[in-house]
Amino acid sequence: MSHTASPAAHGSTLPVTTRTVQGACNLCEAICGLTFTVETQGTHERIVSIKGNEADPLSRGHICPKAVALKDLHEDPDRLRQPVRRVVTNGQTTWQPIGWDQAFDLVVEQLARVREQHGSQAVAVYQGNPSVHNWGNITHAQTFFGQLKTRHRYSATSVDQLPHHLVSHWLYGHQMRIPVPDIDRTQFMLILGGNPMASNGSLMTVPDVRARFKALKERGGQLVVVDPRRTETAALAQEHLAIEPGTDAAWLLALLHTLFDEQLLRPRRWEGLLQHIEVVQQAVQPFSPEAMAGVTGIDAATTRRLARTLATSEAGVVYGRMGVSTQAHGVVCQWAIQVLNLLCGQVDHEGGALLTSPAVNLIQMGLMGKGHFDVWRSRVRGAPEFNGELPVAVMAEEMLTPGQGQVRALITSCGNPVLSTPNGQQLDRALEGLDFMVAIDFFINETTRHADVILPPTCFVEHDHYDLVFLHLAVRNVARYSEPVVAPAEGSLHDWQIYSELARRYARRLWGVESKSTLGRLKGMAMRAALTRLSPKRLLQLGLGRKGARVTWDELKQHPEGVDLGPLEPQLIDALKKQNRRVNLMPDRIAQELPRLVQAFVTEVARPNALRLIGRRDVRSNNSWMHNTERLVSGKPRCTLYMHPVDAQARQLSEGQVVRIASRVGEVQAPVHITPDMRPGVVSLPHGWGHGRQGTQLRVAQAHAGVSINDLTDDQLTDGISGNAAFSATPVEVQAA
Repeated sequence: MSHTASPAAHGSTLPVTTRTVQGACNLCEAICGLTFTVETQGTHERIVSIKGNEADPLSRGHICPKAVALKDLHEDPDRLRQPVRRVVTNGQTTWQPIGWDQAFDLVVEQLARVREQHGSQAVAVYQGNPSVHNWGNITHAQTFFGQLKTRHRYSATSVDQLPHHLVSHWLYGHQMRIPVPDIDRTQFMLILGGNPMASNGSLMTVPDVRARFKALKERGGQLVVVDPRRTETAALAQEHLAIEPGTDAAWLLALLHTLFDEQLLRPRRWEGLLQHIEVVQQAVQPFSPEAMAGVTGIDAATTRRLARTLATSEAGVVYGRMGVSTQAHGVVCQWAIQVLNLLCGQVDHEGGALLTSPAVNLIQMGLMGKGHFDVWRSRVRGAPEFNGELPVAVMAEEMLTPGQGQVRALITSCGNPVLSTPNGQQLDRALEGLDFMVAIDFFINETTRHADVILPPTCFVEHDHYDLVFLHLAVRNVARYSEPVVAPAEGSLHDWQIYSELARRYARRLWGVESKSTLGRLKGMAMRAALTRLSPKRLLQLGLGRKGARVTWDELKQHPEGVDLGPLEPQLIDALKKQNRRVNLMPDRIAQELPRLVQAFVTEVARPNALRLIGRRDVRSNNSWMHNTERLVSGKPRCTLYMHPVDAQARQLSEGQVVRIASRVGEVQAPVHITPDMRPGVVSLPHGWGHGRQGTQLRVAQAHAGVSINDLTDDQLTDGISGNAAFSATPVEVQAA
């Protein structure tokens, strides 16, 4: 950190000092290193500029528009700085500022009341995507949520990466053993349903991805993208295959079929560690490239050629993300990707897919559970849990369906499920009927407008940060601790402090009404009480103080730009051998699902006239938020329906015309953008928009409202195994408005 002084501003007697602070952007998975310039005059601090930190060993100076908008987020007049309570008088809603003590007491009393009247299963929790981007949330949320004793735990996981975790749990024994593409050394990269140019990488923390793709080409490598849309990433690839949405599983199984049919298996170091290869071979027999060509829209010769390329590449990898996870066969897709990489010897192999070696290893330190699946099921639909969470697609029905266990109270943490989960309008209605809702959030958005109390934590630049999750998924091993950029406002609380106080007060409230029956319970409460008095920073210091730590606390403090711990290295095979574990290539649920896929794909082919809706993302958006900053929403409207010229002509639509888009669950209107980048028969809306609902307090977002794709997506369309939301390939009708 450096400091300079300048003369006082006109009319002020206080000098202005300028300092630079090295930090990080934790808005998305790329966690780019940043350099902030901050001016201070008296007690007032102002962020003057935000630039990429060229000394950062991972992001190497890269920055995207969202990082610059951290300044806007911090200064946003719509951001809550103190708790508020919703007051309804004569049908009119107002938000009354209240003190922290009053807010905590109100929340604890109302949650306890619901629990006493209806049981612990009447309370639900939803954690949004930013929950894993804020380390205070990761370290301390469970101290509170664990005391609720509810099975109604929901999160953004089940509208995103759930299939990855489930497959890793089955194959490798832990939900976080997710091999990451070794993009800096690969020679062949096959991407399905992923757009790193817009996302900055997902379950593959890869800032500056454009430069990495460029380097791949310069060393003679090949990039192939499979996606119904010619995405920003596909535009950089040597080859783009416009697959029929929702049929990725059929194509991946055709690739597997080719490996067996042409005797291309080369497991390398995995020889003898892979079980049930012959069962996989038998299961994929119906899925020949020739049989699947009419399903996927990819000809058999192309499928066979790419299977050969993967199998013979010394360093190749298949990577599939959001588009293949959030569809009706998402788990099968992620399973097939792992099996392809394993049978070609590309897992735990340089240039293939490798695990990271983070300084704080959640797996080795036992800080994250292995995961479990289908231990219980949801009350209404019978959807399976994973790792203690139910699929968010069932959350609304659990609120709307009467009976024992009906959800009557909800806690949301930095999430906006009305815009980010399927059939958002149904959830919107469900929230209106709750007995009580509390939101830990600093905006009154489409979801939190239903809350009775909102508890706002400090903003990103007001607290310190160490990334506990995404350094587990980075393309290079690094460690970086970031100090706060500016001081928080007086009287504000960090998220970990909010959870700590809720945990303490809720425990005290329950202690008087629940039996002190076991010493084990006393120990559990004592442990939580001790933990909540430790800050995330102190927990990090303790973690880095253990024997064998890859970096020390002093080293982190001396290098705020980050400490480079080197490239990814093979380790998964050794870890499995230590556990005396082999990889079961055919989990029972996959074996049960594959025979159903043949009929499923025949059904898809039998509906040639239906348009299929897919989503898309933009580098200037971050899921359902970051639309309340002018610099990120200025310019041409981005919430438009992409449509191929053939489909537009068939409906007599012209560029920019407002169209009506209808599905089974709802309809919206949006301008159409006619583009050859779409596969015929496929249309696309971006996700995260729809800010036109009454009662929000997001002035800029309301002026650029757009429409919510999740007013069209169907809560009844889910992955057949996990219950993960199936956003991709939603059937829709489009006509002039």
